[in-house]
Amino acid sequence: MTEELPLQGIRVVELGGSVAVPYACWVLASLGAEVVKVERPDGGDDARAWIPPERRPGFGAIFTALNAGKRSVTVDYKDADQRARLATLIGRSDVVVQNLRPGLAERYGIGAEAMMAANPRLIYCDSGAFGRTGPLADKPGYDPLMQAFGGLMSVTGHEGNDPVRVGTSLIDMGTGMWAVIGVLSALRRRDATGQGGRIDVSLYETALGWMTYHVSGFVASGRDPRRPGTRSPGMSVYQAFACADGHLIIAAPSDRLFAKVSGVLGHPEWPTDPRFVDNARRWENLDTIVGLIEAVTRTQPRAHWQGLLDAAGVPSAPLQSVSEVVAHPQTQALGILETTPDGWELVGLPLAFDGARPPQRSGPPVLGADTEAVFGGEG
Repeated sequence: MTEELPLQGIRVVELGGSVAVPYACWVLASLGAEVVKVERPDGGDDARAWIPPERRPGFGAIFTALNAGKRSVTVDYKDADQRARLATLIGRSDVVVQNLRPGLAERYGIGAEAMMAANPRLIYCDSGAFGRTGPLADKPGYDPLMQAFGGLMSVTGHEGNDPVRVGTSLIDMGTGMWAVIGVLSALRRRDATGQGGRIDVSLYETALGWMTYHVSGFVASGRDPRRPGTRSPGMSVYQAFACADGHLIIAAPSDRLFAKVSGVLGHPEWPTDPRFVDNARRWENLDTIVGLIEAVTRTQPRAHWQGLLDAAGVPSAPLQSVSEVVAHPQTQALGILETTPDGWELVGLPLAFDGARPPQRSGPPVLGADTEAVFGGEG
């Protein structure tokens, strides 16, 4: 890949904090955009205080991961002169991505309508909680609230146990990805028309988007889906199985693959058992077949069964800890764990152009480090 990244020459102004918008702008920065992160002078982005764990003094792990490659300026929104110079900065930028509390951007004179009137080429992305319209449009929201309200928690975890949150900020980061998709699409349209535009994304809409086939299943059956643990609705066998040293996911939802699993486990008679002859019967008798399989898999470690399943052509994967993931030869071979020139180890973008991954160019910024350069017209 050449040194020129796809978004080189594009300036993005990030207004807000926490996870969704910083994640979106990290992606844009990784694609080559200049991202100017606007922060309050009294502590900056709330995520700066999400410690422990710290990567370096004053830099928490979450903030570090979401804000690499950006410039930081501080703005006191109560100061009219500082608001005015922020508006000037936006006026000579290409993209704004914001998740300030509902109504604040408009109150400060930097909302979409005002900024797009001043700069018709501007692409302005509003990232809210519940969406632009409706009875909850003005309410704030956070990732776990949306995992609950959007139904994701109702299909996560094991039936009969306490609710479980997905173990990463799936709604926040998913909203950030939708913001990036919108920005890239709007940039493409601007290339053709010369006009910017407004993009709206929200945490709730992202949650609903992740629920797509669950909603389809409800429409088809009239029944609420249940929490399946590691199982996948209507597919058998397709879940985690206990081994002597942990769990192994076995993905064998077809008759052909189930026959192979049965052979590996020493029970070639299972595929002809009336309870297990096809996927529908196996699903009806899922607890029975899972019990039979685990009675065998528990006798050996994960690697033993994975080796045999690999040889038979059956997809499987061990449930790995983060330390195991980081150390795995496949992770290392992909080169997705990058070290910036200033010494930060980061996870890079999960994509490559012409076989080359866009490099992480720098770590997260010190609060306000670029205020003078950016507002002084040097950057």
